[in-house]
Amino acid sequence: MLRCIELGKKGLGKVAPNPMVGSVVVNDGKIIGEGFTSPYGGAHAEVNAIGAVSNEELLKSATLYVTLEPCSHFGKTPPCADLIVQKNIPRVVIGLQDPHDKVAGRGIQKLKAAGCEVTLGVLEAECREHHKRFLSFQEKKRPYIILKWAETKDGFIAPEQSVRKNNPEPFWISNGSSKQLVHQWRGEEQAILVGTNTVLTDNPKLSTRNWSGKNPIRIVLDRNLRIPAEFNVLDGSIKTHVLTAQTVEGKSNSGVQYHFVDFTKNLPQQICNYLFSQSITSLLIEGGRETLQSFIDANLWDEARVFTGNAEFGSGVKSPTIYGHTIDSKNIISDTLTVLRND
Repeated sequence: MLRCIELGKKGLGKVAPNPMVGSVVVNDGKIIGEGFTSPYGGAHAEVNAIGAVSNEELLKSATLYVTLEPCSHFGKTPPCADLIVQKNIPRVVIGLQDPHDKVAGRGIQKLKAAGCEVTLGVLEAECREHHKRFLSFQEKKRPYIILKWAETKDGFIAPEQSVRKNNPEPFWISNGSSKQLVHQWRGEEQAILVGTNTVLTDNPKLSTRNWSGKNPIRIVLDRNLRIPAEFNVLDGSIKTHVLTAQTVEGKSNSGVQYHFVDFTKNLPQQICNYLFSQSITSLLIEGGRETLQSFIDANLWDEARVFTGNAEFGSGVKSPTIYGHTIDSKNIISDTLTVLRND
C-alpha cells in the first residue's frame, strides 16, 4: 500500500479533479504490475496496473492493492470494478472507501458479489492524507485550501504604502529558492487565487515559469473591475475566472470568465461554492493580508505555508493572524518555511 501511495503521487497536478490513485498487482509476494491515474480523462490506476502485467494468467491468483475503492460507474472511463471482475482477480486490498456519491461502497459490493475477497482500511490514515484534496471536495464540498505568504522577521508581509509608491517593483521577502518552490506548488494545485490589490501592486502572472509544471487556473477577485485590461492576469494565456460584484453579461471570452458574487455576504464561502461548481478540488491562495485573513476568519483553510525571511520592515502591512498545528518547519537557505494544519 505504501508503494501504491508513492505511485499515486505521480499524478499530483495532472489528474484533478480525479483522485491521485495508485495501484499494484501482486503475485506470489512480487509486484507484477503497477500503475497510477492517468491525466484527467485517461485510464484509472487499476487499469494501468492490470495492463502492466505481462502474463494475464497470473491475475487469476493475484492480489490487487489500491489506495481508493475501485469505481463502479461509467464516467470518462468504464468501471474499474468491472475490469477486476472480468480479469478474475481473486483478492483486492483497498486503503480507503470512496465517498463519491456514485461509488460510496458500490465498487466493494460489486467485487464481493463476484466472489472477490476484499480487505478494506489498510493504511487508511495514510491514504486519507494522500487523498486530502479529493476528500475535501467530496466531504466538505469545497477545494482543499492552502494559504501561502512570506513575512519578515518582524511580522510584515509588505512595506508601508508610501515606500511601495516610490518603488513600484515587487518587494521580495523570500529568496530565489523559496520562489522556485512556490512555482512548484502552483503546478501541484488546480487553481490559484489572488485579490485585487495584489494584482494592482505586483501585476503577477501566477504561472509556473520557474518550474516545469502545468499552470493553475487563475482565480482573481476584482469587486469593482479595477484591473486594467493589459494586466497579465487578463491576457487570456491561462484559464482565468474573475469574481466581481459588477455586471458580467457580455464580458467573458475564451480565456477569461467573469462571475458575479456578493462581496458583502461571506465572500470566502461564496468563492468555495463557485469553485465546487467548477470541479476545482484544490486552491492555493497567494492573496494579500485582507484576502488571506478572510479565509482564516471564515475557517475555510486546510494548510498554511509561511516563509519567514531575514528582512525587517519596522512597519507596514502586518502578516495574517493564524492559529494552527505546526506539521513541518525547515530552512530553505536563508528562509524558514513553516507549515501549519487546520485541525
